[in-house]
Amino acid sequence: MINYDTLFSNTLKNTKPSGIRKFFDLLADMGDVTALTVGQPDFVTPYHIREAAIESLEEGKTYYTANAGTKELREEISSYLSRRFGLSYDAKSEVFVTVGGSEAIDVALRSFINPGDEVIIPTPTFVCYEPLAKMAGATPVIINCRAECGWKLTADELREKITDKTKMLVLPYPNNPTGAVLDKEELEAIAEVLRGTNIIVLSDEIYAELTYGKRHISIASIEGMRERTIIASGFSKAYAMTGWRLGYLAAPKEILSEMLKLHQYAIMCAPTASQFAGREAMREGDADVEYMRAEYNRRRLRIYEGLKEIGIDSVMPEGAFYIFPYIGGFGLSSEEFCERLLYEERCAIVPGTAFGEAGEGYARISYAYSTRHIKEALSKIARFIEKLKAEGRGN
Repeated sequence: MINYDTLFSNTLKNTKPSGIRKFFDLLADMGDVTALTVGQPDFVTPYHIREAAIESLEEGKTYYTANAGTKELREEISSYLSRRFGLSYDAKSEVFVTVGGSEAIDVALRSFINPGDEVIIPTPTFVCYEPLAKMAGATPVIINCRAECGWKLTADELREKITDKTKMLVLPYPNNPTGAVLDKEELEAIAEVLRGTNIIVLSDEIYAELTYGKRHISIASIEGMRERTIIASGFSKAYAMTGWRLGYLAAPKEILSEMLKLHQYAIMCAPTASQFAGREAMREGDADVEYMRAEYNRRRLRIYEGLKEIGIDSVMPEGAFYIFPYIGGFGLSSEEFCERLLYEERCAIVPGTAFGEAGEGYARISYAYSTRHIKEALSKIARFIEKLKAEGRGN
């Protein structure tokens, strides 16, 4: 018999499955669970966006597009970045369309990494950066951010980790899972560390539209940073388009032309119907974004206050649709806490360790769910906390 174990790439074999997926597997055979786990909007994609895709299909527009995406969509992305965030990118040479934000991140990493290069990744953060960096041949350099700093990367922490092997900094803000957002002064400080280096910034801005009380600022808008910044973003979160698998990259033309080679050979082009939907979203979707952001904000405040009433502390999230509460005061690891909550109260949240070792003692709770759903989950968490206290755990 063939020995498959000897055939796989060593890098792939040594890559652990997603910590999120590991926990979701526990849910597979369980019914009647109140889950606050999934990082996707509970809204249906707005009808006018769906209608644009339907019309494209009815008109027989089922062909390949240009590798970089349709001219019309790239123009809308360029216009959107300008009017929403004050960024200037040429639609023809500095923007291309990807299969979701995930492909955008993968392309950006693989386009720059040589074996032995170092990629700095602040955590807690989304699960894909470290494995994809390793698969590209890089050595991930982890910065464990802290709750007392609002879960934000600081300039001093960055400076300490830079070596002559540093190729790239991943800047994942607004942040999943913590909801942290970097303001202009914090970005300026990071930019000052990077000036004079040859380090590229991969700025994952998928949650740029989901900030509360402040507008998102891209590091590409900071003086001297555009030339070294790759913006990875997409349509999934802001427009409730997760299943459409549509994202994009924006970067200086010298960078984009090289990255496009990888996209050409690996993907060809993003789905055509999705591109027509994306064009409509960016052209006419501002009101949809405002409506959904306002609703997420109500949920954010509700879950923050609800956890506070239970006696669970959290840093108030300023972006995305997650909160990252401290659950480490009950003598249980993050995984133990979340597994017991799941089995004993049929309530699912994600262990903080799924997002890096800095997440130990914490858990990610998504508020991309209805208020009713959140209320039900809070009730179950409160009951579980009382049970732990009765066991002599916590206060």
